[in-house]
Amino acid sequence: MVILKIQIENSNAIALNTVARDLMVNVNAAYLESIILNLLTNAIKYRQPDRYPIIEIDCYSSDKDELTLKVRDNGLGINLAKYKDQLFGIFKTFHGSKDAKGIGLYITKFQVEAMRGQIDVESEEMKGSTFIIQ
Repeated sequence: MVILKIQIENSNAIALNTVARDLMVNVNAAYLESIILNLLTNAIKYRQPDRYPIIEIDCYSSDKDELTLKVRDNGLGINLAKYKDQLFGIFKTFHGSKDAKGIGLYITKFQVEAMRGQIDVESEEMKGSTFIIQ
């Protein structure tokens, strides 16, 4: 995304996009852009200090003709045992960053659910996170 170009360059992030170029989805385009932008921004913001951020983006269809979007990073990760129930809450932050506002994942969840989807996360501290949207 052009809007993230400076952040990507400054962090030396590597984005691996394996989404098919001809994939068409019938969703609110502004919401989808916002969702992806937030997940990519978080992947860069909460990167490991000792390695380049690697962000993988994939989208595929399931047997039930449902689309699954996955955004995976190798960042700080989240302690789900401790924070799973708070993860998408408003004003919730998990890494002590002074830049964190605690609204990005809240808005992301709202937008996903407004399009009749659901969002989940798999994460392990110091290994990264995968956000799964269906």
